[in-house]
Amino acid sequence: MPPMGAVMDRWTHRRHLRILASGCLFAWMTACSAAPPPSSTSAPPPAQPPAPPPTPKSGVYVTNEASGDLTIIDADTQSAVATIPLGKRPRGLKVSPDGSRLYVALSGSPIAGPGVDESKLPPADKSADGIGVFDVAQGKLLKILPSGSDPETVAVSPDGTQVFVANEDAAQASIVDVGDGKIVQTFKIGEEPEGTAVTPDGKQLWVTSEEDGAVFVIDLTAHKLVKSIQVGPRPRSVAFLPDGSRAYVPSENGASLSLIDAKGLKLVKTIKLAPGMRPMGTIMSPDGKTLYVTTGRSKMVLFIDTATNAVVASIEAGARPWGIALSPDGKTLYTANGPSNDVSIIDIASRQVVKKIPAGTGPWGVAIVESK
Repeated sequence: MPPMGAVMDRWTHRRHLRILASGCLFAWMTACSAAPPPSSTSAPPPAQPPAPPPTPKSGVYVTNEASGDLTIIDADTQSAVATIPLGKRPRGLKVSPDGSRLYVALSGSPIAGPGVDESKLPPADKSADGIGVFDVAQGKLLKILPSGSDPETVAVSPDGTQVFVANEDAAQASIVDVGDGKIVQTFKIGEEPEGTAVTPDGKQLWVTSEEDGAVFVIDLTAHKLVKSIQVGPRPRSVAFLPDGSRAYVPSENGASLSLIDAKGLKLVKTIKLAPGMRPMGTIMSPDGKTLYVTTGRSKMVLFIDTATNAVVASIEAGARPWGIALSPDGKTLYTANGPSNDVSIIDIASRQVVKKIPAGTGPWGVAIVESK
């Protein structure tokens, strides 16, 4: 039999253990009873991205050079329905042949007018150069294709597989494969290339050179530069007759239009305009009977009869109209007016501006998409 002291020690030890266990149990129960009851409501779901803007049945798409975005106008209601961010300096834009996408020239080069001392400008952000691919149905920018340096305008091949780019500060034209997103060919052309247009048969690319006062013609089948044609000073764009027989090239600093034999690649005639006219943007009517010309600081849109090559009407469109688009039915013109940040709607039958719609800052280019 163990000594009495040992028995008492064991009894005391067990008693201490029971007290300690009771205390721990009490503390645990107290903590549990003090805890707040579990919430009966679940956490809110994550915020959903905003729904894309509704796609207008007839949409007018306007690039805004200074604010870096795209204004979407519903042609039926004559109102702006959305503004979509694009990137730096969106300027020229073209619609894909199937109407599903817009291709937009984006540039990180600083904005500078003619005669500006470029040494005093901020450095160019070359990472911002590219061709934005905008999905019309989704109402959003899908991706940016490489473009070469400082893209200003674009044209699209008839089959939609290639985009053609005027690289303003590189004296170059680039061909971009839309499928693999790569530049597949470049051509050295005149300084400050601007206007780009594909002939109606899709076989040639024409690019204007502001500095050289010429149009450069690239054979897209042979993949080579075939000719440069001298025109007036500072040519800005090209418009072809529907049959591709003739082309009109405006000379901003020459107050004239150059009429070119597009098959023989030679100048036919210089069409003189009124003194002070500064022709810039051009678009041909679907029937080829009328050429419409914006005149920038001259504020006018000119109507030119292609049978006589005479100006038959002029309308004051707005402050420095540049980009121009024509509705598919040939009844309505739209001009982008940079300094006033708006778009003019012109009724061709009455030859009047029927409305001006606010856009972003510095509207530059205009394109129309009819939803299918």
